[in-house]
Amino acid sequence: MPSDRDRPALDGGLLSPVTVSHDETVTDAAYLDALVTAEVALARAWREVGLAPDGAVDEIETEFGWQGALRGCRDHGVDGTALAAAAVAGGNPVIPLVGLLKERVGADARVWVHRGATSQDILDTATMLVARAATSRIIAALVHTEVSLRSLARSRRDEVAAARTLTQHAVPTTVGLRAAGWLRAVERAAERVGEAQRRLPAQLAGAAGTLASFAELAGPERAAALPAAFAHELGLAAPDAPWHTARGPITELGDALVQAIDAVGKIAADVATLSRTEIGELAEGAGGGSSAMPQKRNPAASVLIRSAALRAPQLGATLHLASALAVDERPDGAWHAEWPTLRELLRLALGATAHAATLVADLHVDTDAVARNLAATGGLIVAERLSIVLGPVLGASRVSELVTEAAAGGDLAGLLAASPEVVAVAAERDATPEAFVADLLDPARYTGLAGRFVDEAVASTAEEDA
Repeated sequence: MPSDRDRPALDGGLLSPVTVSHDETVTDAAYLDALVTAEVALARAWREVGLAPDGAVDEIETEFGWQGALRGCRDHGVDGTALAAAAVAGGNPVIPLVGLLKERVGADARVWVHRGATSQDILDTATMLVARAATSRIIAALVHTEVSLRSLARSRRDEVAAARTLTQHAVPTTVGLRAAGWLRAVERAAERVGEAQRRLPAQLAGAAGTLASFAELAGPERAAALPAAFAHELGLAAPDAPWHTARGPITELGDALVQAIDAVGKIAADVATLSRTEIGELAEGAGGGSSAMPQKRNPAASVLIRSAALRAPQLGATLHLASALAVDERPDGAWHAEWPTLRELLRLALGATAHAATLVADLHVDTDAVARNLAATGGLIVAERLSIVLGPVLGASRVSELVTEAAAGGDLAGLLAASPEVVAVAAERDATPEAFVADLLDPARYTGLAGRFVDEAVASTAEEDA
């Protein structure tokens, strides 16, 4: 049978470019390391509660490359390809793994390998270890994105731009406020992923979630202490109770990952839209090319992030479906469906957040294009303001008529300045009609609390970083 090195990878990222070079923490090799780590940590937990002898545990640690709670086991020598093939018969890789591990240690140590545990204890715990490593990278990428967004929001605080609703110009906004909105979403996502990471629990429950085997082997008090000891050895949270079919740790993590991908997906969607040739307000620092059209500068990073954002919600839904169908004390397929689903979700989050950090750091704002688009409707972008200010004077219907005439090609400023009612209002304010109308049509005078919202977003993030 070919070795891991010789066997072609089923998925090297050829059809998932968003994840290429960002998914090493969720490979089969990473999962295998985590499985072996969980088995060694269990032996160490037995020693912590005063039962496993030092010599037996030392032998297990040495044989399988234990390097501490955060690094786990490396260079353990287990053939992942052979293990995958052997996993088919029992439906999971832990069953053949236990046999392989027992064969490699002496009789005195062998009894402490997998002692009292069930396959789900080891696989669930390994999943948490893999998730911890992956979420650390995801959080770091989100934090880097926050830093860049804070700078963008601050530097573009008062740069007025056209806000769009349902694809059309609505009212003025600012480039800084748009960036502040991205910042808040990324900040919330990072907080949620961080909270999910802190709560990742070990799993140790025995065959049917009662810890009966552990109680029989160690007595009820030591059995009750074992899950926390096991978690301590791995740097995971101690479980409140067995969670074999209470899959909150999985669905909560999945939801946090989807939220993170949503947050960067929103940024990517805006960048892709605003970098359209006819809009041109934003551009990626290193746009992609085209095989047929050399003039193009495609928003490649945004495209990749959006591909992840389109895939992620369905993966999160699958986790919930599996959780809802986790029947009895061990699911008949629902548990198994979680494994590749959660891994793919972690993988997408790793790739999407890494690309987002680079995208935002190198994002270019074309100030001229922003101003050109803002002025494209000849002042109609402040039509709402006209209704508020002039409605009581001219009447709502007359304001609507003037706006309609301007939208059909008329000069809005000239139409307003020629109105006797506007002339009277301007006189009351000691201004010429032209000056009064120019001020009324100035988009910068109708951005509401945009500046305040930017300041609050930047300040709240900076305070948390302090």
